[in-house]
Amino acid sequence: MFSGLVEGCAEVRAFTRARSGARLELAPPRLERGAPRWKPVRGESIAVQGCCLTVARLGARGRTGYDLSRETLAETHLGELEAGTRVNVERSVRLADRLGGHLVSGHVDAVGRVLRVLDSADGGRLVTFEVPRGFERWLIPKGSVTIDGVSLTVVAPRGRRFQVALIPETLRKTTLGAARAGARVNLEADLIGKWVARLVGVRGRR
Repeated sequence: MFSGLVEGCAEVRAFTRARSGARLELAPPRLERGAPRWKPVRGESIAVQGCCLTVARLGARGRTGYDLSRETLAETHLGELEAGTRVNVERSVRLADRLGGHLVSGHVDAVGRVLRVLDSADGGRLVTFEVPRGFERWLIPKGSVTIDGVSLTVVAPRGRRFQVALIPETLRKTTLGAARAGARVNLEADLIGKWVARLVGVRGRR
């Protein structure tokens, strides 16, 4: 499980296609001063652009390697990565951690796209997204959504479109600071909302 509070951005050092999917290698991210050391171990779960990946290899200078299945490439936008790209990363939370964002599984539900980016008067930005058909049922005013691994609050959902307000800190610390119209993003709906909908649906069919 994750919280959607990105720890830092890591640079893609290598991305190579393989018969079974792809291999990804990341440099260690730049962390805030005073943050816990970034020292993943093999088998650990890391959220990369909101997608839960397993550390498969440990390289020199703190680099980490991951294997991406064909399913992962089909259901996320990770197949568009290339050397030099920056990605949001977060280690899994511990039961004793503060949950500053919301419960995030790292299982991407859909891929959406950026429609518009507007500067706001406070130094932040108002970004409009469009989601694929069916995902709009998870969009409720002031509800939670994960975009490329970042826990955000839904603003003004209308049909398959909604907005998020990005504060300067989010723009500085995550890849959303470089978001442009047309860019694709990984989306994960609120986990609790999905469970409630599932349970209500099961009860309604009885």
